[in-house]
Amino acid sequence: MAIASVNPATGETVRVFEAIDDDELERRLQRAARAFESWRQRTLDDRCLMLRRAAELLEQETSTFARLCTTEMGKPLTAAEQEVQKCAAGCRYYAAQADRILAPQVVREGSGVLERIELQPLGVVLAVMPWNFPYWQVIRFAAPALAAGNVALLKHASNVPQCALALEDLFRRAGAPDGVFQTLLVGARAVERIIADDRVAAVTLTGSEDAGRQVAAAAGKHIKKSVLELGGSDPFIVLPSADLDAAVETAVKARTVNTGQSCIAAKRFIVAAGVYDQFVPRFVAAMQALRVGDPLSPDTQIGPLASAAGVEAIEDQVARSVRAGARLLTGGKRIGTRGNFFAPTVLGDVPPDAPVAREETFGPVAAVFRVPSLESAIALANNTSFGLGAAAFTRERSEAERLARELAAGSVFINSMVVSDPQFPFGGVKHSGYGRELADVGMREFVNLKTVRMAGL
Repeated sequence: MAIASVNPATGETVRVFEAIDDDELERRLQRAARAFESWRQRTLDDRCLMLRRAAELLEQETSTFARLCTTEMGKPLTAAEQEVQKCAAGCRYYAAQADRILAPQVVREGSGVLERIELQPLGVVLAVMPWNFPYWQVIRFAAPALAAGNVALLKHASNVPQCALALEDLFRRAGAPDGVFQTLLVGARAVERIIADDRVAAVTLTGSEDAGRQVAAAAGKHIKKSVLELGGSDPFIVLPSADLDAAVETAVKARTVNTGQSCIAAKRFIVAAGVYDQFVPRFVAAMQALRVGDPLSPDTQIGPLASAAGVEAIEDQVARSVRAGARLLTGGKRIGTRGNFFAPTVLGDVPPDAPVAREETFGPVAAVFRVPSLESAIALANNTSFGLGAAAFTRERSEAERLARELAAGSVFINSMVVSDPQFPFGGVKHSGYGRELADVGMREFVNLKTVRMAGL
């Protein structure tokens, strides 16, 4: 795949980049290894100061970062600005919390014995990142990893090279020494080779199941720590006691965040039979009312999909689902002949074996299911190979507690949509991956928990 910046709203190729050659890759690996030896020795205050400076730059230059994101992968400008601001908040969170998270844990002290657990950086960490949140996906790995004393190599998606280079420049301007954060303009085939290199200690990937399998296999072969955040087919359950106004409004936002191109976007809307006929018409009308258009316009709610291939994939998925018995209630087709626009789409009475029920849906397409009971809603929600997030609307505390307990997911949100937040662990179960990002555990994924025992001193 070419490393190229193509405007999804117009189809125009903005800029093409040459992949770095083997000699340059070797130089960058050497630079990363050298940088780790010095960066790990910096005081924690120094490393956190760099993160605070990065946050300041993101806040001061929100418009510049956001417009680059919008023109490179099509995110509506308002959403792109929110992503940049979230990145700044993530940097500030770890700058404030790193001292607490990384503090040595004294297990026993007395009678001539000192036992403690120290948290020390692993080394060079490779991050293989996707295009859908080209800044946030990187920051939520990089902020805790760099604060802990690791250094980062970023292999970003091939369609967002300018965002990738902007991140490298961000950390450089924030004060990160040479080699602490480097963007590698390489193709996917180079990933296994980089993982295999003895100078690389660990790898983290956010992406597809197939990519996750390949990275996990390479990491396992070379005995490297890995964290995987993969796909999702998140359920959104609406029960009879739900506030339907709130459920409809949230359902639309949850399905169309980032034009539906989000691993934690709600995808399967599981609606109790008693409120199905009230919920669905209102949901369809709200989806039809969304403003589709130029992502640089502040009024646009739905922008283009990130690639022409993405439009073809979602169009095919909808067609196969209709053939399987789903009813097309609105949308279902691309819009116009210029750019990668696809109409907000709702499929009703979806059979449990339809493609939109079994596969991840990356675009503004909602699959609605009718169920007779809470038990059947939970069973259908869990009837997937994924387990990233889940949302449900109910005003019954007993139902909420049961949903929280029985839904197989890394996150369960009641009466709100699933979001990521620096304070809470983020990740999934089943084919949605393993390990966690964010919160305390996200920082501890890439440290050596070293047991230290001193006696007779």
